[in-house]
Amino acid sequence: MPPEERFVPRFAAEPPQDALPYGRWEQRLREEFLAAAAALEGQPEDIGEPEAINWFPDRSWHGRSYVPATAATAGGYELFGYVRYLPGGEDGEPSDFAVQVDFTEETAERNPDWRLDICDEVIGSWRGEGGAVAAMTLVWGRPLVSGGAVATAELAGLAVDQCAVLDERFTLIAPDDYRQDLLEIKLFDAAGKMLASESLYAGEDEGEDGAG
Repeated sequence: MPPEERFVPRFAAEPPQDALPYGRWEQRLREEFLAAAAALEGQPEDIGEPEAINWFPDRSWHGRSYVPATAATAGGYELFGYVRYLPGGEDGEPSDFAVQVDFTEETAERNPDWRLDICDEVIGSWRGEGGAVAAMTLVWGRPLVSGGAVATAELAGLAVDQCAVLDERFTLIAPDDYRQDLLEIKLFDAAGKMLASESLYAGEDEGEDGAG
C-alpha cells in the first residue's frame, strides 16, 4: 500500500458508547448546561427561558467525553454547546465537569433552505508535519431531510470521522483547517447515497445548501 498523501488523525474519537441521556444522568447534564446558560455573558435581554434540551450522541477524545446539546429559547434564539467530563473511574462516577454554551439567532426555523442544522466548537489541536496544526473540532447536528442514516466528516475528500444518525442526531470529532483544507459534513442514507453536504464555513463562502 502506498504512503498516505495526507497524514492526519482519522477516526480519533471513540464512537458513541451510550444511549441518549435519560433519567438521573440526563438530570445531571441538564443542571450543568442550564447553570452555564444562566451565567452566559452578552446574551440579549429578549433571549427568554430555555425550553427542552436536545441531547446528541456522546463522543470521547483525549480521555474526556463530550455530550453536545441544543435548546430553543422562548425568545426565538437557540442555545448550543456541550457538557464535557471525565468518564467514571473505579467508582463509576463521572467527574471534572465543564460546560461550553453560546447562543445564536440563526435557527433552522428561520432558514427553510437548510438541509443540515450544524453546530461546531474547537476542542483541541493536533500538530502535523511542517508545523501545520489541525483544529480538532466537535460537530453536532441533525438532518433536515428524511432518510439520513450516517453522517461523515471529510477533509479534502478524505473521511476522517463518521457517526450513525441516532434519533435524527449525530456527533463528530474531526481535524479541521489543516493545510488549507476545511471540513465538510455529509449525510448518507442506508444505501450509501449522499443526501446533503455542508462546509462548516458555508455562511462565509456561500455554501450551496446552508447550515447552522
